[in-house]
Amino acid sequence: MTNSECLSKYERYLADEKKASKNTLSSYLRDIRQFGEYLESAGGTDYVTAGEEELCEYIDGLRAQGKSIATVSRNIASLKNFYVWMKMHGFVEQNPTGRLVPDKATHKLPEILTAQEVELLLAQPECTDRKGYRDRAMLELLYATGIRVSELIGLDVSDVNLSAGIINCRGRNKVRAIPLYPKAIKALKDYVEFIRGEMIASPSERALFVNVNGERMSRQGFWKIVKSYQQKAGIDKDITPHTLRHSFATHLLENGADLHSIQEMLGHADISSTQIYSQLVKKQLKDIYNKAHPRA
Repeated sequence: MTNSECLSKYERYLADEKKASKNTLSSYLRDIRQFGEYLESAGGTDYVTAGEEELCEYIDGLRAQGKSIATVSRNIASLKNFYVWMKMHGFVEQNPTGRLVPDKATHKLPEILTAQEVELLLAQPECTDRKGYRDRAMLELLYATGIRVSELIGLDVSDVNLSAGIINCRGRNKVRAIPLYPKAIKALKDYVEFIRGEMIASPSERALFVNVNGERMSRQGFWKIVKSYQQKAGIDKDITPHTLRHSFATHLLENGADLHSIQEMLGHADISSTQIYSQLVKKQLKDIYNKAHPRA
C-alpha cells in the first residue's frame, strides 16, 4: 500500500469514525504527510516499512532544525496515533513509535557513550567461541561505520572489501562506501575467514552475519546481543544499536570531521538530521566548562 493510499484511508477514519475537528484533521495529516515526504526523500521507504530508526531520526531532525517543543511533541503525537491505527487495521505488525517521547522542558538530545565506555563495551565479546568472534565483529563494525542496525544485518559477504578496508552499505537512497579502522578490519577478517563458514546453514547463504541457526541475523536478535554486553560491561546508560551510531557521529565531530562528511557516512538525506550532533558536542563542552572552570 502506497503512502498516499495510507493517508487517504487514515483521513477517512479521522473524519468518519473519530469525528476529528478540522484543525485536528489538518494538523495530523500535515505531520504525517511531511514524515512521508521525508521517507521518500531518503530513498523510498514508506509508512509500512518504516521502523524505529527512521522515526527517531526524523524527530531528531526536527529538533536539530530548531522546531519548538510544542511542534515536536505534536508530531510525535500525530505519528503515535497514526501507527496505533496502522497496527489496529493490520497494515503493520508492530508499532514502531515506542521510543518516541515528547520533550517536557528542553530538547532531549540522544544519549551517547564516552570513548572509554565504547572501549569497555567493545571489549566484552570474548573470542573463545564462534559467537564471541561474530559479536566482536558486529560491534566493531557498527562503531567503525555508524550504520543503522537494519543496514548492519542487511549486509552480504559481497559488501565487504577487506583488502581495501571498506564496506559497501546499501542504504535507503544509494550505496555508501564507508572506511573501517584497523581493529574493525581485523575483527571482521577473523570472523569472515575462520568463523562464518562454520556458522552458515547453507553454502548459498549471502548474509554476512548469521544467528545460531545459520540464517541472517534479525534486528531483535542483535538488540539482545547489545543489551547482554551492556549488562556485562556494567554500563548504566540505556544502550541500543542506535547509541553506537550516535556515538560514532559525535566522536568524529569532536575530532574534527565536518558535518557533510558525517552526513555522507550516516546516509542522512537532510543535513538537519546530522546537525543534532553539533548540539551534542556543544552540550559536552558546556558541561566540561561548568565542571572545570574555577569561576563557573
